[in-house]
Amino acid sequence: MTTIGPTILEYLTDLEGAVGELKNTWQPDDPAYRADVYRQTMASLSYSYFAYFHATPEHPDWAPLWNPVYTLQPNPDDIYTYSPISGKYRYRVSGNRGTVKILSFTSQRGMSGMVDGFADIGGHNDIDDADIVYEPNGDFEIIFSAERPDGWTGNWGRIDPTATGIFTRYRMYDWHREVDPVLSIECLDKVPFKARLTEEEILHKIKEMSKFPARKTRSYYRLQNAVKETVGFNVFQPTRMKGALTKQVYWPACFQLEEDEALIIETDIPEHAPYWNVQLNDPYFNALEYVYRLSSTNGAMAKLSSDGKFRAVIALTDPGVPNWLDPAGYKEGGIYGRWYDCDSEPVPTITRVKLSALRDHLPADTPVVTPEERDEELRRRVRACQRRRRW
Repeated sequence: MTTIGPTILEYLTDLEGAVGELKNTWQPDDPAYRADVYRQTMASLSYSYFAYFHATPEHPDWAPLWNPVYTLQPNPDDIYTYSPISGKYRYRVSGNRGTVKILSFTSQRGMSGMVDGFADIGGHNDIDDADIVYEPNGDFEIIFSAERPDGWTGNWGRIDPTATGIFTRYRMYDWHREVDPVLSIECLDKVPFKARLTEEEILHKIKEMSKFPARKTRSYYRLQNAVKETVGFNVFQPTRMKGALTKQVYWPACFQLEEDEALIIETDIPEHAPYWNVQLNDPYFNALEYVYRLSSTNGAMAKLSSDGKFRAVIALTDPGVPNWLDPAGYKEGGIYGRWYDCDSEPVPTITRVKLSALRDHLPADTPVVTPEERDEELRRRVRACQRRRRW
């Protein structure tokens, strides 16, 4: 029998592992970096309670996943929810899809932060709207299982026999008008009532919680550092993630600029482009503030130039042009763009210029965005984002 210790701190010693990852940041001796990593550690720890205590494969339930509180690079257009599952059970997901741009489900073995590294994650299976038949009003149900149930002719999503979790993406294009889905998940097999946790189970879960921040930072720092080490700053390196979301091509980069400079992102847009976006991250792979900062845009929000190209400007102060990407006070960080199910995959370019000469590098007919127009743009964004489910 376990004898529980007199203080909870003895079960949280692995939190220091996350702080130890400072050595893998771009400026490990900078006090501001240390403070940011402390904040990031608390953010990951706050999510880890959901990961370990909220639900079980036998008693599934949707919980928040990546978002502005539980950071580490959520897509600002996506609302993510997660539930533990097991490949030995059958599940029914039902509800209404709402009017979001894309609804998708990914099941897999292992989740980042709950395993030691990306190499331990596998068994991916994705389905999205192209695979789901809806009622005219948007109602639907899907059976998720390792094998299609005998006689079942409705929506079915395969899960790997080794699967441990399933998560959603509610991908919204028009934040102002689209409506989030409403979903439930239930295990269809006979299971016992949800039991009170034992002392040993609680202590084990607390210890796993304390490991979670280090596991997250270790994996994602290496992911972002690999871009910088391969192509340096201000160069995109397109990639397709192994396993999950095979329809999506990412175009990451690491940005760097000074206060008197601007970075111009320029790209063609695929002829068939169901969804695309671009966002800014901090140097630790967290999405930058995106409710009260214009740190992301997408194919519905963005204004294209008269030649049909997309041009965005990263600058520490408002450059007075469309598609300002605000780095929220950071002179360096990450950029993540996405082409989803597009018929081509252009590689954007980044041009570093003096802010005072910005318009010399943009089309002559680039509109002026006044401070009043920018203020209204931001206010609309705040209202729209706050009305979405985020946690």
